[in-house]
Amino acid sequence: MAESFAPIGIFDSGYGGLTVMKDIVERLPAYDFVYLGDNARAPYGNRSFDTVYRYTLQAVQWFFDQGCPLVVLACNTASAKALRTIQQQDLPKIAPDKRVLGVIRPTTEIVGNYSLSAELGLLATAGTVASDSYAIELAKFFPEVKLYQEACPMWVPLVENNEHLKPGADYFIRQHINRLLEKQPKIDTILLACTHYPLLEEKIMSFLPKGIRLISQGPLVATSLADYLYRHPEMDGRISKNGSQCFFTTDDPLDFQRRSAIFFGQPVSARKVELA
Repeated sequence: MAESFAPIGIFDSGYGGLTVMKDIVERLPAYDFVYLGDNARAPYGNRSFDTVYRYTLQAVQWFFDQGCPLVVLACNTASAKALRTIQQQDLPKIAPDKRVLGVIRPTTEIVGNYSLSAELGLLATAGTVASDSYAIELAKFFPEVKLYQEACPMWVPLVENNEHLKPGADYFIRQHINRLLEKQPKIDTILLACTHYPLLEEKIMSFLPKGIRLISQGPLVATSLADYLYRHPEMDGRISKNGSQCFFTTDDPLDFQRRSAIFFGQPVSARKVELA
């Protein structure tokens, strides 16, 4: 029997993970969730591997202290730079009965199926591209698929400042799409490997040649998580199911509440926490 409150933890460096959480909640509405955005230290994309690892581990420990038996890193940078070390080195020591999952492996297990040309494009933060995590994981499942990556450092600030739908965003979106397609004109599928980027989907599609498919991570991660819980009933049984969602931030909760509606689709009430 599940504990009275044993939610699934969902972590992101800021707001973007709310787009993934939205899809997960739609897929698993009966489950309890706790979201934490490390907004005070965002963005993670330009930080070192060691710093991202340290910040992410602090967040994971915080989730465990809240009673979460399972934590999803809904942050591509944290998944790329910290997940493996936490899974292999830290969990056996601090919480061998708990689990931490990311967004990269669930995505790479599936996304290769969408490309008929075996030429796949990826748009992400500089940190995710520099880690090469998607290329490494994709090669395990689809060795025949070639991956072409493009870092888009201005896209996250555009979204977080609610400038992403305005004409000023067009230059930066067109610029990176053109750079990506110059690397390989035969790309027929593009993965948005940042949780902020689904909010740019309409703009991106307007600059893409016809016939190119655009893939967001949220639905893929939600499907993968549901499958994981089905395959691990021992974990599923530990998670409480009251249909609740709680939100926390390391920065100003009022600012978080104001911006969160952009990502989650509705306003949320948040509380502030300190990570150390």
